[in-house]
Amino acid sequence: MNVNLIPKPINFKFGEYINKGFELMKKDFGSVFVGFLVTFLMSIIPFCGLLAMGNYYKYLRKLNKNQNPSAGEIFDFKDFMPYFILQLIIIGGIFVLYIPFFIFAGIAGATADANGEASPIFGILMFPYMFVMIFVIYYFLLKGFYISPLISYKGITDIKTAWNISKVMTKGNLLNIFLFSLVASLLSQIGILACGIGIFVTMPFMYAANYFAYEDAIQQIEYDEITEIGIQEKY
Repeated sequence: MNVNLIPKPINFKFGEYINKGFELMKKDFGSVFVGFLVTFLMSIIPFCGLLAMGNYYKYLRKLNKNQNPSAGEIFDFKDFMPYFILQLIIIGGIFVLYIPFFIFAGIAGATADANGEASPIFGILMFPYMFVMIFVIYYFLLKGFYISPLISYKGITDIKTAWNISKVMTKGNLLNIFLFSLVASLLSQIGILACGIGIFVTMPFMYAANYFAYEDAIQQIEYDEITEIGIQEKY
């Protein structure tokens, strides 16, 4: 674990992240937009989607701090392995979740009547499981909300460590994070109303809002050794 981090539940500032996302868009929309386009292009490369987003958050971080980043920095493969492993874990998890579907389908086929109609047992088993599956997916997505900034900002390459820290950070905030993600996503989808083209204008907002959520969270758990020494000297 990074010695400069003190994992703790985050004070999640829902409205502040949304407002700051809009402010960054207004401040430098051109740079935010160009960075998003490069991220979109890099996401086309197999297994580079999460890496592209992680690099885009780095780009937004520099942009917000007036460091004049180049959009070409998004094509950085330094963090490829942790994001690659994370994607393999996600793919494996989805495969495991789908195993019961194959089992239920087999049961339905085995219990079908002479006309080929599936037994009601298929629906009895399927629908409750669908709700359970959705719950499990959202649980892991929300608990792992901070994995990306932990990899991209703090250089934590061990996914288990990043997951454990993110679990602590999200404690007591799952509903807030869910509502924040929902609102940011809905606002970013407004562009679909403009024949789909507008989504390239509004979609970057979701990333900008997420960036501020990530940035604030990392600042809350960072351990400033110099400040700590100053406090101790006072005593």
